Amino acid sequence: MPYKFFRSVAIFGIASLILMTTGPAACAATDPPAGQIWTEGADPGHLAKAQTMPDFVELAARLSPAVVNISTEEPDQPAEGAESIPGLPRKHNPMEDFGSGTPRSRSLGSGFIISKDGYVLTNEHVVENPGKVTVTTQDGRNYTAKVIGHDAKSDVALLKIEVRRDLPVAPLGNSDGLKVGEWVMAIGNPFGFDHSVTVGIVSAKGRFIPGNFDDFIQTDASINPGNSGGPLIDLRGQVIGVNSAIYTQTGSSMGIGFAIPVNMVKEELLQLKNSGKVVRGWLGVLIQRMTPELAESLGVEDSRGALVAEVLKDGPAKAAGVKQGDVIVAFDNQPINDSRELPLVVGRTPLGHKGVLKVVRNKLTIELPVTITESKEAQVIEAANKPKAELGAPSQFGLRVKDLSPDLARELGLDQQAGVVISSVQPGSRADEAGLRARDVILEVNRETVKNVDSYQSALKTGAKSKIVLLLVKRGDNTLYVALKPEV
Repeated sequence: MPYKFFRSVAIFGIASLILMTTGPAACAATDPPAGQIWTEGADPGHLAKAQTMPDFVELAARLSPAVVNISTEEPDQPAEGAESIPGLPRKHNPMEDFGSGTPRSRSLGSGFIISKDGYVLTNEHVVENPGKVTVTTQDGRNYTAKVIGHDAKSDVALLKIEVRRDLPVAPLGNSDGLKVGEWVMAIGNPFGFDHSVTVGIVSAKGRFIPGNFDDFIQTDASINPGNSGGPLIDLRGQVIGVNSAIYTQTGSSMGIGFAIPVNMVKEELLQLKNSGKVVRGWLGVLIQRMTPELAESLGVEDSRGALVAEVLKDGPAKAAGVKQGDVIVAFDNQPINDSRELPLVVGRTPLGHKGVLKVVRNKLTIELPVTITESKEAQVIEAANKPKAELGAPSQFGLRVKDLSPDLARELGLDQQAGVVISSVQPGSRADEAGLRARDVILEVNRETVKNVDSYQSALKTGAKSKIVLLLVKRGDNTLYVALKPEV
């Protein structure tokens, strides 16, 4: 699970007022006079009276008692740096400078109490592979916590502490009703400064981060290392997100933080409590994002949907009749505008649910009944390290190919015995720009099956007048489509 962390700073000088307008008259703009190219805004004299900022004082006082600090003891592991969005370097953790008790103890992050009898929500990465987990409440009491359940894909963990009194709780709200521009507040323990309160707005919804299952809420409420697992709260005093990650180039806040929508968390809580893990549904397909070039080559009107690069054996999609090259545009009448939406929609579907896939195939839209089963993703996707291949017959697009022999097929771990293998890719060529690699196996050219070098070159000649050449490529355990523009 890629590491993550966040940001939070205090609000300075919230004495300024925000001018609010009400009614259409106050927002109306006048038509420009003849010859004027801009539209004039409303007369300031028409604006309604100014309103003050929301009362964060009462909100912070009410919710802070339910926010906790979470630390672990790992005798043989040094403290790690703050976590950040995948692709950015892991940074030094300032908590190492402050210290947190003994050399064995690390103050990792935050959490919040969701039930009076001691259930606590936090991030999975906060308690990943822990020794002893300690939960510290606002009044300074320490409790040894048990990890009841955790899920790496959504980065959520459920803890339990044993108490003899009712604890203050943070009520869970409705993240689906959240609007961009709405005020939110974060409470956590950034850099070890416990129960720091920061505020901001919802900057965006439905953000996707590579390697994660969630469609995140983006906020500019300041989040820093130590805020992980803390609550993101709306003006009603309800938790609408679990702070989880930041985009950073410095290791600290840059104004772009991410929270897991609480509605997604609520869907997982019972599974975490009862079985300690989350079981999701799947289709049994490998998909890739649509591009304008792929859409054009497949005869699809636009680049919405998820392109099926491979249909896995014994999966629901195989049984439903899904084929390579299908573009999934809806599931149970819910449009799939971005390919990354499909795993979320299917993963949140109950096992055994009988749904309908809407796919575009050969420019025709068809519907396929499908029954969702338990995901087998971990069993079918494995990394593979492959050595380089020798050069083969020259070809266009800056690559050389050769026949896929039975021995080479076994060496590459492939079931099929037909196709051509890319033996080399010329740097800077069309093939290189498209991401093709040596030892990729080309299975199709413009939807025509390729059995050997002769049929490959014949298919290229047949499609010579095409604006884009569409290749179906096998790479390790994955299959993907690659669109190549002919060389000028």
